[in-house]
Amino acid sequence: MSVVMQTNWRSLAQSLQPRNQAFIGGKFVDALSGRTFPTYNPATGQLITQIAACDAADVDKAVQVARRAFDSGIWRDLKPTERKAILLRWSQLIREHLEELALLETLDTGKPIKESVSVDVPSCASAIQWYAECIDKLYDEVAPNGPSSLVLVTREPIGVVAAVVPWNYPLIISSWKIGPALAAGNSLILKPAEQSTLSALKLAELAQQAGIPDGVFNVVPGLGPEAGQAIGLHPDIDAVLFTGSTEVGRKFLEYSARSNLKRVGLELGGKSPHIVTKDADLEKAAMYVAYAIWYNMGQTCNAGSRLIVHRSIKDQLFELMRPWARRLYPGDPLEPTTELGALISAEHCDRVKYYIELGQQEGARVAFGGRQILQETGGWFLEPTVLENVHNDMRVAREEIFGPVLVAIEYDELEEAVAIANDSEYGLAAAVWCRDITQAHLVARQLRAGTVWINAFDHTSINAPFGGYKQSGHGRDKSLHAFDKVTELKTTWVELH
Repeated sequence: MSVVMQTNWRSLAQSLQPRNQAFIGGKFVDALSGRTFPTYNPATGQLITQIAACDAADVDKAVQVARRAFDSGIWRDLKPTERKAILLRWSQLIREHLEELALLETLDTGKPIKESVSVDVPSCASAIQWYAECIDKLYDEVAPNGPSSLVLVTREPIGVVAAVVPWNYPLIISSWKIGPALAAGNSLILKPAEQSTLSALKLAELAQQAGIPDGVFNVVPGLGPEAGQAIGLHPDIDAVLFTGSTEVGRKFLEYSARSNLKRVGLELGGKSPHIVTKDADLEKAAMYVAYAIWYNMGQTCNAGSRLIVHRSIKDQLFELMRPWARRLYPGDPLEPTTELGALISAEHCDRVKYYIELGQQEGARVAFGGRQILQETGGWFLEPTVLENVHNDMRVAREEIFGPVLVAIEYDELEEAVAIANDSEYGLAAAVWCRDITQAHLVARQLRAGTVWINAFDHTSINAPFGGYKQSGHGRDKSLHAFDKVTELKTTWVELH
């Protein structure tokens, strides 16, 4: 029997005592101001705990200890095999604490426990392990310049890195920043979203147990306008890695310009299209389209939120999707069989409902779903929803809803479908559904998106880069390309004669 089925999650939740202090310089500490903020369970609306509300003073303290750790060489100057061994221990400890981390993630974000157990925690451990394994396998370069000179090109850690991560996949996205930053030899400050701090603090505890030196890994919880802004403006942070909304991403670019021109890596919003052609495998497409928008309640940056479907097959595709809407129905996240959990907060639930109402005001129709449900639980749940009769100039087709709401746009010619798909300020991901693989490949080449799937969606691996075009950001998470954001290239010219 699997871990998710044999564990009494409610009993474990009652005995859980999550950490709620910042982790700075190898110690768990209160915010210097003594202030806290609440974190709630999205499935019940109940308070979980009060978290240390760090602000500019705490960020400055974390930066000072991170800088001292970096300058001392206690981490960056370790032999690659030594850094590798510590990060591998950390990844193993994450796996050994699977149940606790999964429960923290579910209580904090409202996602189903079976997803936290089978996806989020293992993915976090695997990402840190993968980057650990990279450390002693990355080579520097020698630039050709003839026999009289030796031109060395070396990759060096950038210094103090801050990672500001969102609430939808806290463990997974944190690991995409932690892995390359620490593998390269940097010091790191992690600022989790205020809605989802608990798993980050457990990661800090395990990092210390693994042997990460004090000051090398720090966690500074706090509100975005306070701790997040302080990170963006701090003159002694060398790089900020941010995943979140395009609106906040712009702010980090402004903060960089106003401070020390720190490097900023951005993975931002999306409005990812599915193009479904007349000759697509509709049964397969229906399943993937459903999961692409409803998984994690649509709270996914690359969620397939625009369905661009040939007019002649739209009704048939909808009929094939209806069983998936019934199967992927929200429920108690602590029930091992639950497929969908809750939206992150009451405010966010209201925001998603606003867009459903707005779409209808703009002329769209609710094909199915659209209602808030399970209100008696105190949590924030919405039905899987499809809006039809949508045109690409409507706000529901252009703005990121970040909820379980699919908008369906019909087309007649494939060139029209490509134009609709590209007519967006976003460019994070896209999918093409077509049995003619040559035609599908030609369409994929025309799509302006960082990832394009053909006859699939959200297939992923840590060794494949992830990031966007246009206002979906720049730079890449995952793969060896992630090192570009957290390292500098140095040319050392040695004249031999």
